[in-house]
Amino acid sequence: MDAKAIWREGLAFTGIAHQGHQIQLDSNASESAASPMELVAVAIASCTGMDVISVLNKKREKITAFEVRLHATRAPDHPKVFTRAKLEYVVVGHGIQEGALLRAIELSVTKYCSVHAMMHKVFPMELHYSIYEDEGRGGHRLVKQGAYSHRH
Repeated sequence: MDAKAIWREGLAFTGIAHQGHQIQLDSNASESAASPMELVAVAIASCTGMDVISVLNKKREKITAFEVRLHATRAPDHPKVFTRAKLEYVVVGHGIQEGALLRAIELSVTKYCSVHAMMHKVFPMELHYSIYEDEGRGGHRLVKQGAYSHRH
């Protein structure tokens, strides 16, 4: 895989991924684009999210909304690396089975998500989940919350 970053101005770059997709980046102080560390956080959340939603769809779970939230703590001094993170899988749907969600998370973090596989070696990540029943018209009711513990 190849990638490049082309300087635009100041601390702004255009990142170009292997398949030609472009991503705008800027420093943490910028409001014009995401910072590289923000993209790392988004990469972790989206990589595992893609796996989990794929598995849940294959299990025919009736999902109406899904997101993976990531909160990362950074070191106070440069290079201000992530020191830990908490991911929360939030699933809204009809009769979502906790076992199906736990299996989907397990497959993601132990087998499929390459970003999680790399980053969990660098800093610890707690995995939590919340399941909500979709009650229609934008309303939902919390059914179950918990934590997933994995061993690598």
